[in-house]
Amino acid sequence: MSKICDQISDAILDEMFKQDPNSRVAVEVLTTTGLILVAGEVTTKGYIDVQGTVRRVLKEIGYNKPEYGFNFDDCSVLVSLHEQSPDISQGVDEGQGDDKDQGAGDQGLMFGYATNETPEFMPLPIVLAHKLTKKLSDARKSGEVDFLRPDGKSQVTIEYVDGKPKRADAIVVSAHHADIPMEKIRQEILEKIIKPVCNEWMDENTKVYINPTGRFVLGGPPADTGLTGRKIIVDTYGGHGSHGGGCFSGKDPSKVDRSASYMARHIAKNIVAAGLADKCEVQIAYAIGIAQPVSVLVNTFGTNRIPEEKIEELVKRHFDLRPKAIIEYLQLRRPIFQKTSTYGHFGRNDPDFSWEKTNMVDTLKQEAGL
Repeated sequence: MSKICDQISDAILDEMFKQDPNSRVAVEVLTTTGLILVAGEVTTKGYIDVQGTVRRVLKEIGYNKPEYGFNFDDCSVLVSLHEQSPDISQGVDEGQGDDKDQGAGDQGLMFGYATNETPEFMPLPIVLAHKLTKKLSDARKSGEVDFLRPDGKSQVTIEYVDGKPKRADAIVVSAHHADIPMEKIRQEILEKIIKPVCNEWMDENTKVYINPTGRFVLGGPPADTGLTGRKIIVDTYGGHGSHGGGCFSGKDPSKVDRSASYMARHIAKNIVAAGLADKCEVQIAYAIGIAQPVSVLVNTFGTNRIPEEKIEELVKRHFDLRPKAIIEYLQLRRPIFQKTSTYGHFGRNDPDFSWEKTNMVDTLKQEAGL
């Protein structure tokens, strides 16, 4: 249910950016039985129909029938938004605060990760997990699997040998469904969802769990309360690499939780794509109100082809890590964020996902002497 909340938070952010690209937004959403609560801090020149945006997102997700126990047009929507604290704002605004450059919107650690084990430069387990949930959604919306309802999730366990993925050890799919025999549900999900996505990694010993409790008729907010920002691992790398703890959805890019994490992913992906390492994690740390990061760390897990110190030098030379520079370089003041809130923020082949570009590969290769 937290993914409902992420989508609503980012949809509200997008609506504000359509009217005012300089909006400051930190929107949190809670959902439970019959209720959506929207709260947070907003500074914008635009006017947003928050209730209308909430109901539109719920309808798009598929909560459009009363029998699902949660319906877009009759649930309660409560809104409590207020202005950003001026004490925070002065640290982010250029020309104010102790650092006259645009400072970071908060302190914290942000991480980016990349690996060459998949074409997406992402860990295989999270790639397959996202493809499974996307397949569930597509099959439901197209009618290919007519008993599916909006709630659902997946999990994939991959066996690695010498650091490389070998086979799928376990696959878990839980799918919200109509009240029909479980045998039919399991057979159709196996044949129409799991095998088309995972078949090349499956063998006779792969364990498959489909709705392992035996029933998933009650789903959505009536079954499970949701909050923005609770799915930070599925939003990123599925447990590979590190995470600083800050979520992405509902935050405008002045919040380095989001923008610096996107930049760290961009840097790590370019390092791996350039062949400087097989795996790479980039850590960036900030102090609130200060533009330059307080630390930059590169970890290649022993897969580097040139010294890590040299890679760090290249990062600092070619990537401006001040918040304003990141926003401009990645063109983040665009209404592109709702689609980041499902199926992962990274590893997506979408031209709007500027942080996925590998435009620095040639430069890094040349300077590394590769």
